[in-house]
Formats: sequence, C-alpha cells, structure tokens
Amino acid sequence: MSKLLFFREQQLLTQDELAEKSGISVRTIQRIESGAKLKGHTLKAIALALDINPSELTISSTEGCQPNYPLIKLINLSSLLFIIPLANILVPLLIMHLKKENNAITKQLISVQIMWSIVSLTTFFITPFIQKWFSLNRQLILVVLMAIILSNIFIIIRNTLELDKNQRLRIKLNFSFI
Repeated sequence: MSKLLFFREQQLLTQDELAEKSGISVRTIQRIESGAKLKGHTLKAIALALDINPSELTISSTEGCQPNYPLIKLINLSSLLFIIPLANILVPLLIMHLKKENNAITKQLISVQIMWSIVSLTTFFITPFIQKWFSLNRQLILVVLMAIILSNIFIIIRNTLELDKNQRLRIKLNFSFI
C-alpha cells in the first residue's frame, strides 16, 4: 500500500476529492498510488491538501509497510557467515537492498555490525601494544580475537532471538550509521 493511498483513505477521501482539494489531476494521483515517485510541486500540494508533513509521503513504501521479520532475521544471521569485518556489513547490506527491506530494524542491524567492526578492529590493533607495555604472554592476541568473534556471535544470536520473540532488537544503538 502506498503512503498516499494510506493517508487518503485515512481521511476518507476519494481520488477525485483529493484531486479537487490539491489541484492535482486524478490520473497523477492514480500513478502515485501505483508506485510513481512523489516530488516537487505535486508533493507539496498533496501534503498541504492532506494536512501532513511532505516527508511523511516520501518514506519508501517498504518503510511504511509491516516489516518482513523472517527476512530481517535472515539479514541478521547472514552476518554470522562472515565474521570478518566488512563482509559482515556488506552481505547484510546487499541482501537488504536486493530484497528492498529498507526499514529502521535492518538499518539498526547493519549499524550494530558497523559499530562492532570499528570496536573490534580497534581492539585487535591495540592488543599488541598492550601486550608489550604490560609484558603479557603471546596468547593475548588469540584470546582477544576469540573474544571479539564470540561477542559478535552473541550479538547476532541475541538479536535474532529477540526478533523472533518480540519483533524488536535487544542490542541496538541510539543512532544509525545508515
């Protein structure tokens, strides 16, 4: 369902009534409700007629629809196959765009993986210096590497379980990189 159709029906308007109220042709409204892009003067006129913010009409149709939770779980679990940084971001991002599941939850999943990659790479690269400064044994790098990998596995599985149970993320950021 397009955002325009949603708002038009919410206000109990027919296409003809919206066309008259906005000064936009019925045919243009039909094309927009069928998936055409809404922009420029048409966007402003329709938003004004519906008494809503124009940004509410420009959100992609997949963002306004009910999220596909099995697909979101698949996107999350695809990070498990590629524990190495960057692949754990690129593969889920590719699936997200190919399947057009571009919503707040998938953006958060990828943002968490970006943050994990930044933290894990930083930790991994400073470990040899810490080892040298404190004269620790050579096993520290291996221990840190295992801790980094296990932490990502925990994050992915915990979020998958929470998506399955409550349809939300357990581990998320207060901001998004995407």
